[in-house]
Amino acid sequence: MNIPSRVHLIDVGPRDGLQNEKQPVPAATKIELVHRLQAAGLKEIEVTSYVSPKWVPQMADNHDVMAGLSRQSGVRYSVLTPNLKGFEAAALDKPDEIVVFAAASEAFSQKNINCSIAESIERFAPVVEAARAAGIAVRGAMSCTVGCPYEGDIAPERVAYLAGLMKGIGVQRVDVADTIGVGTPRKVQAAIEATLQHYGIDDVSGHFHDTYGQALSNTLAALELGVWNFQSSVSGLGGCPYAKGATGNVATEDVVYLLHGMGIDTGIDLDALVDAGAYISEQLGRPSGSRVARALLAKRAG
Repeated sequence: MNIPSRVHLIDVGPRDGLQNEKQPVPAATKIELVHRLQAAGLKEIEVTSYVSPKWVPQMADNHDVMAGLSRQSGVRYSVLTPNLKGFEAAALDKPDEIVVFAAASEAFSQKNINCSIAESIERFAPVVEAARAAGIAVRGAMSCTVGCPYEGDIAPERVAYLAGLMKGIGVQRVDVADTIGVGTPRKVQAAIEATLQHYGIDDVSGHFHDTYGQALSNTLAALELGVWNFQSSVSGLGGCPYAKGATGNVATEDVVYLLHGMGIDTGIDLDALVDAGAYISEQLGRPSGSRVARALLAKRAG
């Protein structure tokens, strides 16, 4: 095993975590959340997305959120851009990185964005080219790399195929995402190994959902392969629309507790992170989705 001594976490809570909230979350609240996350030591935060407000009304305030940030040196602020129009809007706000996305499942691609995997990559090619020309980094989110709500299990060969397409259009690093949280350690390792056919270990990250309670186990499985980049969401924000009752993204607090318990450095202050999660949970009017946060908050309360 080649378990890393340091892990880099990308918190996707402000974007991926909040995008499906039914009640509008004020821009000021989103900005405060980002500020609390960076104060806790997060060096990379996925802030917002530039999609049509018709489809994702929660992200309609993207310009306001980006404009309101007090940016810290050494922190990377990323945004999701679904097409060239979205990128052009995002570029005005000077993100450090854009995120494009595609699925390893043909059925999911058709249901989600009404095109094949290959066609989705063709759509993203000019976006990636424009971003790279502007000096903006590009990350590719590869969804459904382990399982799909329509196709079931996804073969590692499909993941390798998608990773190769991403590499071919100039995507610099990729996320191996278990979008519906059905993955188990060996399946996750197979998906990562398939991705490593096209990307080096430094350019591969794990993004695990906790629908079936496997996210931390899958994190450990990825660590065993040497993966040292992971995405997570403060307070476990974000649900999965394809698995009723799913908890969605693994909580950043839970991942940090695991890593610190293994002696792995994250550069994150767990207490400050718990406070950030408590803040947004209070704003949303519900308990934290993090087991670690709930336990530590209960301990504080005595």
